[in-house]
Amino acid sequence: MTDISAATIIADARRARVPLHALGADAPHDEAEGYRVQDAVHQQPAAELGRLAGHKIGCTSAVMQSYLGIPHPCAGGIFASGVHLDGASLRHGDYVRVGVECEIAVRLARDVAAHAAPHTAQTIVDAIDAYLPAIELVDDRYADWSSLGAPTLIADDFFAAGCVLGAPVPRGALPDLLSVVGRAVINGQEVGRGSGADVLGHPHNALAWLANHLAAQGKSLRAGEIVLTGSLVQTVWLNAGDAAVMEMSGLGNVAVEFR
Repeated sequence: MTDISAATIIADARRARVPLHALGADAPHDEAEGYRVQDAVHQQPAAELGRLAGHKIGCTSAVMQSYLGIPHPCAGGIFASGVHLDGASLRHGDYVRVGVECEIAVRLARDVAAHAAPHTAQTIVDAIDAYLPAIELVDDRYADWSSLGAPTLIADDFFAAGCVLGAPVPRGALPDLLSVVGRAVINGQEVGRGSGADVLGHPHNALAWLANHLAAQGKSLRAGEIVLTGSLVQTVWLNAGDAAVMEMSGLGNVAVEFR
């Protein structure tokens, strides 16, 4: 197996919007290999998807770890072309099987350098410029995700398909993140809720995990990047015509519809 051959298969499936099947001999054997393939995937579609605008962290809450059967965080990239503003109207047909998640996003004020690791929730906080209510857009672009294993899911950015961002709230103006309650509302009906405390005990813990994960690869978080810290609720899969609103106490609301 080469990282490039696996990345090509993954990128081609994304471009064609067809379900990704098991990679067989090309599949990454462990998570370290999965992240190397992910790096190669990020190079392949760059001309179409634009620059990397930030990062997502998956499996940071008990509900998502249970749902996906993966007991630890995983990271993926967010491309600029997938970043949308509150109230976006998106084409349902642009996804294989689109879902939404309720997230607290952070925008970075400065670089978080690899050489400064290890990072903690306490040392990472002054790198944050603002928090944003966010909908992570995920795409079940797999023939059977439950059979692929974490390394292959990581290689394909762990379901990442972009995000919808609400209005930023400056770091100093937000109440304690532990008290933020997020509600997922689909077509006017609440389908799930969680709190900032569900994200590895605190969203800053998730951000520190990501900074250390990247530092182990010699990479740094960059000023201006957006980081999705992990869903407060289980993924909700949507049909054409559905509208989703994520309501976050103290942080605001963010909405998307699929036509």
